[in-house]
Amino acid sequence: MQILVLTHEYPPIGGGGGRVAQDLCLSLAKRGHSVTILTANCDQLPEHETQDGVQIIRLISGRKEPFRANFKAMLGYIWASFWFGLKLVRRSRPDVMHVHFAVPAGVSAFLINLFTGVPYVLTAHLGDVPGGVPEKTGKWFRWIFPFTPPIWRKAAAIAAVSKFTRSLALKKYPVPIEVIPNGVDTDSLDPGQIIVHHPPKIVFSGRFMPQKDPIFMIQCLAQVKDLPWTCTLIGDGPLRDQMTAEIEELEMNDRFTFTGWVDPEQVIEEYRAADIMFMPSLSEGMPVVGVQALSMGLALVLSHVGGCVELVDEGQNGYLFEPKEIDGFSFALRKLLTDQDLLLDFRKASRKKAQYFSLQNITLQYEALLQTVVARE
Repeated sequence: MQILVLTHEYPPIGGGGGRVAQDLCLSLAKRGHSVTILTANCDQLPEHETQDGVQIIRLISGRKEPFRANFKAMLGYIWASFWFGLKLVRRSRPDVMHVHFAVPAGVSAFLINLFTGVPYVLTAHLGDVPGGVPEKTGKWFRWIFPFTPPIWRKAAAIAAVSKFTRSLALKKYPVPIEVIPNGVDTDSLDPGQIIVHHPPKIVFSGRFMPQKDPIFMIQCLAQVKDLPWTCTLIGDGPLRDQMTAEIEELEMNDRFTFTGWVDPEQVIEEYRAADIMFMPSLSEGMPVVGVQALSMGLALVLSHVGGCVELVDEGQNGYLFEPKEIDGFSFALRKLLTDQDLLLDFRKASRKKAQYFSLQNITLQYEALLQTVVARE
């Protein structure tokens, strides 16, 4: 198949959704498909390059920060990807478009489809669903929602990254939606022999934004600062200064390490040296960092939100608590930090559970979905 992929985020730009797109593109290319991706540029990245058989075209859209796309940048991506995509489709005529995020990429695909008839498959990640991340997109959806139903109705097929994302989408868009979770390459993401480090290492990975609630995370860790542990904070974002101030206020400077915005390989190396992933997010679709943590055999302490629920077998490989439940999170951390055998069992259980999210299986599901759409045309 010739597949044109549209997404406003693609590594090194963006978060989990971009990494999902990258993994799928590389995996589909490895299976012999022709894959071209239209994404946003930032920080003067190459406008054109080929990575392991995937042709990447980065468009100027006004994006200024790798970890966040404001409304202006999303409008810029719609404009740039529509016009460039329209010319590209008319010239090379792909079999199908695969769209990550109904907004903004879905808008471009909808318009390209109107002019060319090339079908598109939509993957919903949560932030593109009304109510999915209200603290980030609630204001946007108040006025853009009336324009979004046609994007979902016109899609030749739709996949949601978690059962929660699907159920939320169905409240606003009564169309057929299947669930295909985010996957990781469990062969390459192999922790080797699983051990417990001394002192145990906790890791947080994501954008430093209100949705991820990193200030609360620091406050939770202050509840167990009588125990030995260290914490690595992977990522960056607008809350970094507040996080630094909170750590200083709580006298825990020697416990935390900030890595900044690092490449995917460095993220995995941090996981390799860790024992516990702690993410008390306010909302999540299917967090790629959580699936990666499973594959690297980390015990999980997560919020009981969205796709996080599908990553944790309660009391076997991790714990789930409602957002802001500081006593619950602190209790779980204390239990894992004081019981080495329990922590080791949880780590091994996570590695075993990761096989369900194998990228090879996920790629086959998407390949079948795309081929079904192409066959109908």
